[in-house]
Amino acid sequence: MSVPEMMTIVILFHQSNYRNFKHFYHHVNTHMHQEFPKLDSYSRVVYLKKTIFMPLYAYLYSLRGIPTGIAFIDSTSIDVCHNKRITRNKVFKGLARRGKTTSGWFYVFKLHLIINDKGEVLSFQLNYGNVSNVSIVDILSKDLMGKLFGDTGYLSSQLSQKLINRGLELLTSIRSNMKQKLMSFQDKILLRKRSIIETVNDQLKDISQIEHTRHRSIGNFLANILAGIAAYCHQPKKSSLRFSGQGTSLLIAA
Repeated sequence: MSVPEMMTIVILFHQSNYRNFKHFYHHVNTHMHQEFPKLDSYSRVVYLKKTIFMPLYAYLYSLRGIPTGIAFIDSTSIDVCHNKRITRNKVFKGLARRGKTTSGWFYVFKLHLIINDKGEVLSFQLNYGNVSNVSIVDILSKDLMGKLFGDTGYLSSQLSQKLINRGLELLTSIRSNMKQKLMSFQDKILLRKRSIIETVNDQLKDISQIEHTRHRSIGNFLANILAGIAAYCHQPKKSSLRFSGQGTSLLIAA
């Protein structure tokens, strides 16, 4: 079985309604023999899955969206083990980090994501759970210009100044004990629409299944993340913002 065939099957799994790769692979072996005439055994595919990490990354790079001047940034936890089983986890031993988001504590990793107003993925980064959101924004947004909207986790005057110097304005909500800052009407509307990226994160977890606790190797875990994001990129309809004619002209003028 070739690498492109394996990549196709893995991405198809994340687009399917199957919640278990073994059951999906059995379906492919039974009903898609014409499309994949030289399938390996299931155990062999699971063993080789980690080898498609770099081809998947290159393919996913080609699926990136086009910057529109409006972008949203957010992070989401990627649980790989229940907190009570942390000490018994062997797959991620040595990589284990505890982190915390607004939804609570989680184990190991955090996915940082930037999308445009069309819901297209512009960039992403997988990091340890205890890494600050602020520390990765500069690298993650290096090819962007315009406006970047985020939550209070990205609130930093030093970061904002650094980004504005290269043409990217970071706009975030403020904490309850902070003074209101001046912001245009259009920016206030767009900041309220930041939930679009939270919807994308939910789709990545619930539909593309990038999060589960059955990983047997680091390579398979990474391949699962990339294949899930690639499956999302292939969705014909994505969460996006829709502007009226008047709203569009206002945004252009801004």
